[in-house]
Amino acid sequence: MTPSSNRQDFGEFDSPLFRQAVAQFDAVQERTGIDPGALERLRFPKRTAIVTVPVKMDNGETRVFFGYRVQHSLTSGPGKGGLRYHPRVNLGEVSGLALLMGWKCGLIGLPFGGAKGGVNCDPTELSQRELEKITRRFTMEMIPFIGPDIDVMAPDMGTDEQVMAWIYDTYSMQVGYNVPRIVTGKSVELSGTKGRREATGRGVVYCIEEAAARLNIPLNSSRAVVQGFGNVGSVTTQEIALRGTRVVAVSDVRGAVYNPNGLDIAKLTNHVRSTGSVQGFAESEPIDPEEMLLLECEFLVPAALERVVHKDNAGHLRCRVLAEAANGPTTVEADRILKENDGVLVIPDILCNAGGVTVSYFEWVQDIQMFFWDEEEVNQRLKRIMSDTFRACYDVSIAEKTDLRTAALTLGIRRVASRKAMRGLFP
Repeated sequence: MTPSSNRQDFGEFDSPLFRQAVAQFDAVQERTGIDPGALERLRFPKRTAIVTVPVKMDNGETRVFFGYRVQHSLTSGPGKGGLRYHPRVNLGEVSGLALLMGWKCGLIGLPFGGAKGGVNCDPTELSQRELEKITRRFTMEMIPFIGPDIDVMAPDMGTDEQVMAWIYDTYSMQVGYNVPRIVTGKSVELSGTKGRREATGRGVVYCIEEAAARLNIPLNSSRAVVQGFGNVGSVTTQEIALRGTRVVAVSDVRGAVYNPNGLDIAKLTNHVRSTGSVQGFAESEPIDPEEMLLLECEFLVPAALERVVHKDNAGHLRCRVLAEAANGPTTVEADRILKENDGVLVIPDILCNAGGVTVSYFEWVQDIQMFFWDEEEVNQRLKRIMSDTFRACYDVSIAEKTDLRTAALTLGIRRVASRKAMRGLFP
């Protein structure tokens, strides 16, 4: 069978991220030992929905936005994945992210299929009222495709607890009764779970701890560089700083700051709250965001957009561990370069940032039972799952003499594909 990635036949799904996700899939499919027919069914999403979202703006003008929801596979359970608001959102990007979510849910062992959604807009240029209108209209357009046992959304880039609250309310009003498990990542007051906002960042650090133990890297004398200071990046910096690691550089969309002696994360967080950016932090010096990625450090954490580690900079990284807190931050070409560099251990995105969807699963379960856990229990369960999954991937990588990404993809895809093969093809 000739892989579709070689034919370059991606149809409407074509995008750099989708091609990257399929290339990763093709690279490991023979390792899974699963029937080729079942694997072929997983190369493309099961279902896509594209909707127009007309909104009357604050100035009286009517604008039409484009919204997307992609369900990669529903074999293992409801679709699960974030909803992002960003001007670069398109069908190809969302489809690629849905594939990655599918492998992630399979790897962790969650009863979900991968899904992803987005609206092509710039939330930084919209008022709160305009954001609410976009969210509620998008939700209404998606009613035939979502549900607590069909597809469950969560926050992603450009969305937050408030956006989830609007979706929750809109869906519940439409069906006529309260449905808290239609979304995860809600506030605790709206039947969310404690620890959900911090879950992805904490999961990243749990993986870093496991990697450090295997590479004999002492956390309390190490350096970290974190690209991105949103929800994931900020929590990652806070958590790793608590373990004694010096965070020497941080960036966001407006710039990057550097202090070789380590940034004071508490002061930096307060600075960002008051100014909206890391830029201009007094106890630091500015640094070019691209150069920041090339700083010598033990842990490099891309926690922003995809494809930031590429063929032009991969060979110049000076980290010991590349912890992929973002989705798809490393291109296929860069991955090949890093595989030849035994000095860099890559913790792949489908493992490294799986803390968010894991605690989303906890929230979904708690909403079903209407019985809620305290934050200590959430964190203990999260740490156990993340650590166990890291160890399973690491053991496979050692046994099969391969890299951690190949091991993680093999395990995740094998679990999704085996369920599909067992259920068969209808009709």
